[in-house]
Amino acid sequence: MTSVFDHVPSDFRLLSVILTIIGITVLVNWTVIKVINRLESSKLTTGSIDKTALNFIKRLISVVIYGAGIGACLTHIPELKIVGHSLLTGAGILTLVSGLASQQVLGNIVSGFMILFFRPFRVGDRITISGNYSGTVEDITLRETIVRDFENNRIIIPNSQISSEVVINANHTDNKICKLIEVGVGYSSDLEQAMAIMQDEIGKHPLLIDQRTEAQIRDNVPLVVVRVTDLGDSSITLRAWAWADSPANGYVLQCDSYLNLKRRFDAVGIDIPFPQRTISFADGARVSVATTDSNEGSAS
Repeated sequence: MTSVFDHVPSDFRLLSVILTIIGITVLVNWTVIKVINRLESSKLTTGSIDKTALNFIKRLISVVIYGAGIGACLTHIPELKIVGHSLLTGAGILTLVSGLASQQVLGNIVSGFMILFFRPFRVGDRITISGNYSGTVEDITLRETIVRDFENNRIIIPNSQISSEVVINANHTDNKICKLIEVGVGYSSDLEQAMAIMQDEIGKHPLLIDQRTEAQIRDNVPLVVVRVTDLGDSSITLRAWAWADSPANGYVLQCDSYLNLKRRFDAVGIDIPFPQRTISFADGARVSVATTDSNEGSAS
């Protein structure tokens, strides 16, 4: 007894099988990702799911599903067996070339797993990489980490490179930040008055937070500590330590403090000097100064 499929051409049957496998692969991937997205939307707000790990897992699952689908398609194509036998003659060269070509890719994937496992940073963290790149982590893929800088540019860094660099994470375990506010005042200025103004102006900023311990409060440690840190060539450097609850608020606190301090110093006559150089000439030295005639435009 023959079935209806026996009268169908073999090429059409093969094409039908491959299309069926591809359709099942796409459907399975769509279903799995859909379930994960629903889990993300329902649980992510509670903090029970790490978005960084979830994005990484979704991409990994898609790669595995599509890889399995492609492998299943290839097993149903007899012609590929002949191609495989012909490739065996150059197996040594092919293995060497494949190894060299995939070394960097595999290194990025392994580094991505290390980033996911040890979590030096997560999606949403504000990081600085070796002092060259700064921004917010936007995504971590199998191959690279995407960082959005403060000009809204996307910096794409391979995982193998970022895992070997020094990373400064402003959000790792603690979002608070200490901003150093330094101002140089003239040697003739009243230092006590300048330090009191810095404590007052910075201390009343709404974004400043109190980082003092109970013991420091009992010992009357000021909310804003100001110290002399340098006796420069033309100014005395005063430094204040100001705390904010996030890097963004810390930046605003620092900028506002510089503006407010400049206004207060000008109001009471505290000088913020700039570098000056005095040139002395030996007795009898002849100095020529070029002047320009504004009418004729000639120099004499």
